Amino acid sequence: MLRMTSEQVQERVSSVPFWWHSIQLNPEVVTPGFKSPDILARELEAIHLPDLRGKSVLDVGAWDGFFSFEAERRGAKQVVALDHYVWSMDIPLMTRYWKECQRQNVIPEQWDTVPGVWRPDELPGKRGFDTAREILGSHVECQVGDFMKMDLECFGTFDVVLYLGVLYHMHDPFEALKRVARVTRGLAVIETEAIVAPGFEKESLWEFYETNELNGDVNNWWAPTYEACIGICRAAGFRDAELLVPPPVRNAWRTGVKLLLGRKLRPIHYRATLHAWK
Repeated sequence: MLRMTSEQVQERVSSVPFWWHSIQLNPEVVTPGFKSPDILARELEAIHLPDLRGKSVLDVGAWDGFFSFEAERRGAKQVVALDHYVWSMDIPLMTRYWKECQRQNVIPEQWDTVPGVWRPDELPGKRGFDTAREILGSHVECQVGDFMKMDLECFGTFDVVLYLGVLYHMHDPFEALKRVARVTRGLAVIETEAIVAPGFEKESLWEFYETNELNGDVNNWWAPTYEACIGICRAAGFRDAELLVPPPVRNAWRTGVKLLLGRKLRPIHYRATLHAWK
């Protein structure tokens, strides 16, 4: 850890234009993440990390590195933080563009096509990770690369792979999970947007978003049902998978009445967390 006063740490933190994660850098300073400490604490509890002591961990889509640094804190012998998409973006500029599109009631272009937003040669979105890593004196390894395109044979395998908040952003989620399975030696922890389809709760379905229907984000593409979550993991190469928290269900009587009355039922959205084992 760098020998810095809290004032110096705070100055470094303030120089980063956008933080996604709230990361405790010293007893007095927490980064001002979009995700608060309470939210991240709940997310950390929800993913039920195994004992990481002496394990190797890959964090795909690490962003500011909260889960990477947490894995290191829990005793992992090797942690690799992998990202490229968010790290390549100027997040404040993207946010301004997104808000302007909302004001004009137009659908944004894909973020990596917007002039000034996509800057992979400069990696403006990586400043938070680099700053936190330096101040913490962390030994988390940094890997810049597109997980869907990199040579996985050279990448190796890991005891635990974190694939948190990534799957529903993938154009091809099946291929994505096949690649996750290839780098997983033991356990993959997968967190994703998911749905319950009223009247079709036991069906293996995926909802597709053509543009920005999900949370106004043009980079959100898919949301699976429970059966689809489990099935795609097994088909991708995992021997089995488990949803850690049952999906929410509506009152069956109300659902039945609405179906009888012919009213349109919308999918119920929730965040699904799975453990998938090799």
